Amino acid sequence: MKEQSGPIYEVTLSIDREVADDIDHWLARHIEEMLLLPGFIRAKTFALDDEADRIRRVTHYYLENDAALDQYLTGPAAGMRQAASEQFGDRCDASRRILHAANTGAQESAQQELCLNCGTTLAGQYCANCGQRARSRLISVWELMRDAFGDLLELDSRIWQTLIPLAVRPGQLTRDYLRGRRARFMPPFRTYLVLSLLFFLVAFFDPQESLGILFEPEAPVSPEQVEKASESRQEIMDELATAGIVIGPLPEGDAEADANGGISVTLDMPPEASCRFDDYDETEMPAWLGRRLTKERLQIMCDRMVADDGRGLGRAYLDKLLGNVPGGLFLLLPLMALILTILYPLSKRYYVEHLLFVMHYHAFIFLTLITQILWLRLSALVGLHAGIAQIVVFALSIYIGVYLFKAMRRVYGQGRWVTVLKFFILLIAYAIGLSLILAAAALFAAFSI
Repeated sequence: MKEQSGPIYEVTLSIDREVADDIDHWLARHIEEMLLLPGFIRAKTFALDDEADRIRRVTHYYLENDAALDQYLTGPAAGMRQAASEQFGDRCDASRRILHAANTGAQESAQQELCLNCGTTLAGQYCANCGQRARSRLISVWELMRDAFGDLLELDSRIWQTLIPLAVRPGQLTRDYLRGRRARFMPPFRTYLVLSLLFFLVAFFDPQESLGILFEPEAPVSPEQVEKASESRQEIMDELATAGIVIGPLPEGDAEADANGGISVTLDMPPEASCRFDDYDETEMPAWLGRRLTKERLQIMCDRMVADDGRGLGRAYLDKLLGNVPGGLFLLLPLMALILTILYPLSKRYYVEHLLFVMHYHAFIFLTLITQILWLRLSALVGLHAGIAQIVVFALSIYIGVYLFKAMRRVYGQGRWVTVLKFFILLIAYAIGLSLILAAAALFAAFSI
C-alpha cells in the first residue's frame, strides 16, 4: 500500500445498543460493497463506546482522488443511504465528513524510510502493507527460535487466542469472525488443518514402532511364563474339543505352528467359503459401478485378502483405509455446510459462512479427540484408575454434542426448540455422511492394495 494522497471519507454511525450486533454484521457487508466501487482503496472501522445507551462506529474510506469521491457522492450514495434508513430507521444515525491530508512540509523535509519487503513508506516500526518489522539488521539465533516457537510459548499469541474460545465458548469464534474480528485469530482453514494433522499424528504415530532403534528390546520370556501359557492353552484346547471342534498339530516347521505353539484349530466349513460370489450379479447395480465391481475382480480381491501367503495384506488394507480417512473427512465439510444452508434458508447468510461454522466445529472435534487420547495415555502412565479415565472421556464425548447445540444457538440466534429440531436433523445428516465417507474410504482402500 502506497502513501495515502487522496481524501478520506469518514462516516460515523450512532447506534442503539440493542441492534449493535445486527448493524455490525450489516456494516461488514456494506464495507465490502463500498470497496468494489471505483477509486475506493481500503477502509478501517473504529469503535467508540462513550454513551450509556448508544455506541458509535467510525469508518474511514481511503480513496485515490477527489474525483472518485465526487463520483460516489453524485451516484450510488443516495441509494445506499436510503436503503440503510429503511432498514434501521431512527435506531442508527449517520454523520459524514471529508478529510484531506494537511500539507505542512514535514514529510518532505524528513527522510522517508521504505519497507525492505514491499517498498511501502513506513510510518512506524511495522509496515502498514505487509506487516514486516522495520529493521534491517541480521537476526540472532534466539530471534530465529522465537519466530519458530513464539506462538506456542507466548500466552497472547493467535494460537491460544484461537484455541481457548474454540474449546470453551461454542460458536463465539465463528461469530467474531463473521463480525470482522479476525486479526487476533488463526484463519479457520489453517486451524482445521493444524488440528486435523495433529490428531492423526497423535492417534496413529507409535514411536516404539516407527523409532524402534531408539528403544531397548523387551525382556525374554521366562521358562515359568512359557509353562503357565502352555497350561492355559491346554485348558482352552480341552474346552474346544468338548464343543466338537477338530484340533490337531500342524506340520513341523510351519510358521503358523511356531506362532500358535504347534496347534491347529480346524472348523467344519467349506474352503474359501468367504470368497464365493455365485449369487452376485453386477447387472443389478448402476452401469458405471457394475463395470468396476465385476465378479472376477471381486473374486481376485477377496482371494488376495484371505490367501495363506497374504497375511501382510490386512495391515496394508488398514494403512490404506486410515490414509483415506482425512480426505473423506475433508469432503464432509462442504456437505455439512450444504445441510446448514438448507436448514437456515432465511438466515441471509452465504454458503461460505455456513462452511466457516462447520470448519470451526470440526476443528473443535479434532481438539477434543486429541485431548481424550492424551488424557488416556497420561492416565495409563500415572496409573490412574481406568474407570475415572473413562468417565472423563465419556464427558468430553457428550460435550461434543452439547457444543454443537450451543454453537448453533449462538451463531444463528434461533429459539431453543427450533434449534433442537435442526440439531437432531444435523446429527442424522452427520451419521449418514460419516457412514458414506467411511464406506467410500473402505472401498477405495480395498481396490488399491
